Amino acid sequence: MQVSVESSEGLERRMTVELPAEKVNEAVEKKLKEIARTIRMDGFRPGKVPLSVVRKRFSNDARQEVFGDLVQSSYFEALTQEKLSPAGEPSIEPVDKAADEGMAYVAVFEVMPEVELNPLGDVTVKRPLAEVTDKDLEEMVEKLRKQRTTWSEVEREAQDGDQVTINFKGFIDGEAFEGGSAEGVPLELGTKGMIEGFEEGLLGARAGENRTLELTFPEEYHADHLAGKPATFEVEVIKVSEATLPEVNDEFIKAFGVTEGGVEEFYKEIRANMSRELEEKIRGVVKEQAMDALLEVNPIEVPKALVRSEAQALMQQTKANMAQNGQQSGIDLPLELFEEQAEKRVKLGLIIAEVLSSANIELDEERVRQKVEAFAQSYEEPQQVIDYYYSNKEQLAGIQNLVLEEQVVDWVLDQVKVEDTESGFEDVMNPAAKEADTEQASD
Repeated sequence: MQVSVESSEGLERRMTVELPAEKVNEAVEKKLKEIARTIRMDGFRPGKVPLSVVRKRFSNDARQEVFGDLVQSSYFEALTQEKLSPAGEPSIEPVDKAADEGMAYVAVFEVMPEVELNPLGDVTVKRPLAEVTDKDLEEMVEKLRKQRTTWSEVEREAQDGDQVTINFKGFIDGEAFEGGSAEGVPLELGTKGMIEGFEEGLLGARAGENRTLELTFPEEYHADHLAGKPATFEVEVIKVSEATLPEVNDEFIKAFGVTEGGVEEFYKEIRANMSRELEEKIRGVVKEQAMDALLEVNPIEVPKALVRSEAQALMQQTKANMAQNGQQSGIDLPLELFEEQAEKRVKLGLIIAEVLSSANIELDEERVRQKVEAFAQSYEEPQQVIDYYYSNKEQLAGIQNLVLEEQVVDWVLDQVKVEDTESGFEDVMNPAAKEADTEQASD
């Protein structure tokens, strides 16, 4: 067997494999004899058809079967001989040859890249330092109270924070536009749920009052056909309601599963939950920076086949999540939507594998157990959850992979400069909101 390899674009390789005529003919003869033992032909008893007759009639079929068999066996032998690690399945192209010249084919495939880690150099990872303050705790309890707001109809003018129930119809150039009308809509004033000026235009309105609002859609409105256009809204106020927040008492805290210890225990549990979420968020922020650093200093090309496979997996997961949330999951999602994320995940997977290998990082089983036990604490029967994970290899593998990633993050932090930055609870938990507030302030 003769093997030659050509490098094509990127990671693609064209491997030509030539099989000697002697080996091919031997395999074809063996296949013809197998056919002769089983074939049924008129004028001959089963198994007694002369080999010359079988050869004349089934020679081409036998060569085709032999070609498939020899490709399958010789392909992996050739890969081993050339020390190649393919990514994905090959494309096989037969090479025309006379029967007395043996067989040949070209296998086109991508190879796995060689990953050589570069030093992380002057990379700095910023680690937020934050804690749950009494103010954060009070704000969280206030959010929980607002989630259980009750509304009482009032006979007065609408104020900021009230809920108005309205019918409205929108017009552009005197014509009603699609999606611009609704009836019986509850709208809490001050939440900025509508375009600028809509909620402000209903302040001071009473039940039964009609108002005309002359507004303009934002230039970057999500519906392109409305963006930047002036519109008129005819609004009818059906009723005005004011908010009543529940008191933080025994009845209120029972809704959160606190049956003993009273309000003091409730506050204690809320603070503990907030602290756990804060710690998890900080770990996530640090992990993201560490992974981004690995990607930045170790630029690698990855096989398209792996990216495509990962993108398909992400698409299927998205559809499954949509179905679980009651959304339509049968819609056609373009694979291109997932390719950027898929490429990043494939690159990280290869780099992380090299870090684990080169740094001799072994799975910390104790950290795995700690993570499983911590997760189990949110259930009524923690031990059952722990037993489930340790009896289910697939579920446990997910936790093990998370721990390995955390160990890689620890390794990265040992190689880079870590800069601790003082932060607040909300700054860490809702960075997007902080960024939006900063942009508003600058405007």
